[in-house]
Amino acid sequence: MTVEAELLATHPSPLRVAAFRRFVLANLVSATGSAMAPLALAYSVIGQGGGAGALGVVLATNTLPTIAFLLVGGVLADRFSRSRILFLGNLLAAVAQGVLAGIVGTGHATTVSIAACGLLSGVATAFTAPAAQGVVNQIVAPGQRQQANALVRLPGNAVKVLGPVVGGLIVAVSGPAWALGWDALTFVVAAVLLIGLRLEAPVAVGSAVADLRTGWSGFWSRRWLWTYTAAGTVVVAAWLAGYQLLGPVVAAEHYAGARSWGQIQGAFALGLVAGTLVCLRWKPHHLLAVAVVTGAGLVLPLGAMGLGLPLRYVLIAAVLAGVGLDVSVVCWTTAFQSYVPSEELGRMGAFNGIGERLAIPFGYLLTALAAGVWPGTVVLLVCAGAIALTTVLNLCVRDVYRIKRQPVREESRTGRVPVP
Repeated sequence: MTVEAELLATHPSPLRVAAFRRFVLANLVSATGSAMAPLALAYSVIGQGGGAGALGVVLATNTLPTIAFLLVGGVLADRFSRSRILFLGNLLAAVAQGVLAGIVGTGHATTVSIAACGLLSGVATAFTAPAAQGVVNQIVAPGQRQQANALVRLPGNAVKVLGPVVGGLIVAVSGPAWALGWDALTFVVAAVLLIGLRLEAPVAVGSAVADLRTGWSGFWSRRWLWTYTAAGTVVVAAWLAGYQLLGPVVAAEHYAGARSWGQIQGAFALGLVAGTLVCLRWKPHHLLAVAVVTGAGLVLPLGAMGLGLPLRYVLIAAVLAGVGLDVSVVCWTTAFQSYVPSEELGRMGAFNGIGERLAIPFGYLLTALAAGVWPGTVVLLVCAGAIALTTVLNLCVRDVYRIKRQPVREESRTGRVPVP
C-alpha cells in the first residue's frame, strides 16, 4: 500500500484531518472581513473626495510592497515554519486595517494616509502568500489536493456571496470604517487559528541567497510555469484595473452606486461558490489548459459593464466569471502543488506571485489616467480585450497541455514530483 493509500484510508476526506479543518476555518474567518474590505476601501477614497486617480494611487501603493518583499517571503516560507509566518503576517494586516478604520472613522483620512495603510497591508501579503502555498501539501495526501484546494475556497467563497452586499449596505448606512474594523478583527482571529497548525519548517540547506538562485533556476526551467506567469501579468493587471478600480467608479456613474456594486460583487462570489462545487466533482485531465481557458471568463463582466448593459446582465456575467475563475484557481493550484516539490513551493509561489503582480501598479495608474481621457466604459472594454488576447497566446504554448492529472499518482508511488 502506498503512503497516499494509507493516508486516504485513514482520512478519506481532508475534513477528517484536524489541521486541515483549522486551516479552512482560518480562511473562512478572514474571508468575512476580506469580502467587505475592497468596497469599503473604494468608498473610503471616494468619500474623502478622491476619484479614479486617487483610488489608483491607493491600490498601486498596496501592490508595490508586495512585489518588493515577495521574494523574501518566498525564501522564508521554504526555511521557517509556515504557520508562524502566517501568524505574524495576519497580525501585521490586522494592525494596518485597524489603523485605517480609525482614521476613516474619525474623518482624518486622506489619500496619503489610506495609501500608507495599504502599503503595510501589502508587506503582510508578501509574507503570507508564499507561506500559504505550501500548507495543503504539508497536511493532506497528494490525491486529495484538488478536493482540499476546493474545500479551502468553498467557505470563503460562500461568505463572499453576502459579504459585499452586506458591506455595501454598511458603507451606505454607517460608512466604511465599520467594515474596515471588522476586517481587522478577522485578521486577529485568523492569526490565532493559523499559529495552532504548528507546521514544521522545511529543511533548509545553504544560504538564503543560494536558495534564491536555485529557486530562479527551477522557475525558469519550467516553461509551463513562467509562461503561465507571464500571461498572468497581463490578465491579473487588466482584471484588477478594470474590476477593482473602474468597477466602483462606473457603478457610481451608471448604476446605483455602492448598492449596485455590492450586488455585482455578490454575484461574482456566487459564481465562485458554484465553481468550487464544480471542482469537488469534476477532475479534468488537462489541469493547466483548463485553468487557462476558464480564467478567460473574466472578460464577461468587464465587457458587460463596458457596453453599458442593464444591471441584470452584468450580474449574470459576474456569476459566469466567478465560476470560471474558481475552476481556474483550483486547477492551477492543484497543478502547481503536483509539479513543484514541497520544499520549493514558497520560492516558486513567490516568483509566480511577483510575475502576476508586476504590472498591477502600472495597470492601476495607466487605467486611472486613461479614465481621465476616455469614458470608463471604453477603458473597461480595452481591459477585456487584453485578457482575451493573452488567453489565446497562452494556449499556444505546447507545455500547457503537458500538465496533466495522472502524475499525482506517480508522486505517491515514487516520492518525487513529476517533470513534464
